[in-house]
Amino acid sequence: MSTVNGTPLTRHGSRVPAIPAPPAPAKTAPAPAPRPRPIRAASNARPTVTPAPTIATMIICLPDALPAQALTSHQLDTHFGVTGALAPLFWAVAQLRLWQRQQVIGLRKGRPAPCAGGPVRLLDLHGMRHAAAVGAGIRYQVWQQVVHGTRAATPWPVFETRHLTDPDRYPLDTAIAEFHAQPRVHAMRLHAAAAPGPGQPSVGELEMYQAGQMAYQHYRAASAVAGDAMLTADGRKLAPASDALAHRITYLEQALAHLDTLDPDQRLLAVAL
Repeated sequence: MSTVNGTPLTRHGSRVPAIPAPPAPAKTAPAPAPRPRPIRAASNARPTVTPAPTIATMIICLPDALPAQALTSHQLDTHFGVTGALAPLFWAVAQLRLWQRQQVIGLRKGRPAPCAGGPVRLLDLHGMRHAAAVGAGIRYQVWQQVVHGTRAATPWPVFETRHLTDPDRYPLDTAIAEFHAQPRVHAMRLHAAAAPGPGQPSVGELEMYQAGQMAYQHYRAASAVAGDAMLTADGRKLAPASDALAHRITYLEQALAHLDTLDPDQRLLAVAL
């Protein structure tokens, strides 16, 4: 931690003036002012490299003029510049009318019925967020028991940033080894090995878990409808700067704010990249 030099502060926050030196005798010549020390630039400093974010699912706000016949996996690159497949991320609202089913994209059987998208008014976004929050609360309780007694761990993006900034002095193998050497990561990996299956706490979300139960539930609820990135109808791409929680939160704030402004007839499409 760097030390900030300067005059001390009073209890009210104002600078305390330095104690004045006693006046020099009249016949004594004043001492010459000391030369300021030259400031040396850090020649070896490297700019910090931010790791690219992990984008597994993108939400696309479809332009009104795009016909439904164009909403196929092999047309995604042509229209949106992305390579992927339609993902059944969304839930259709209950009791769809027969004529409304034709407006839902990739509708599948089930209760709730999963689909790849459709008009906002036909998607149960509220139900998706509620269910994601409930599931996150259960996983957090499991995680809390798994890591009980371990100290907080440094999340992976910190190690990755250090490696990318200076790969020669900090190789990737070293970064991975030091991340996995943390007791809390050991506990999570051991639990995943002993109880394999979906829904187990992932070390990839370590920073999210360590933010607390309510924070983790909000994170998962928002991610359920916003995915990892969003392409707006006017071509703007919203995405986190990295996998760090602070960058993820910034993206979710932007994505949720955009979803709140959409018209009920605006069509959404989920794509797995």
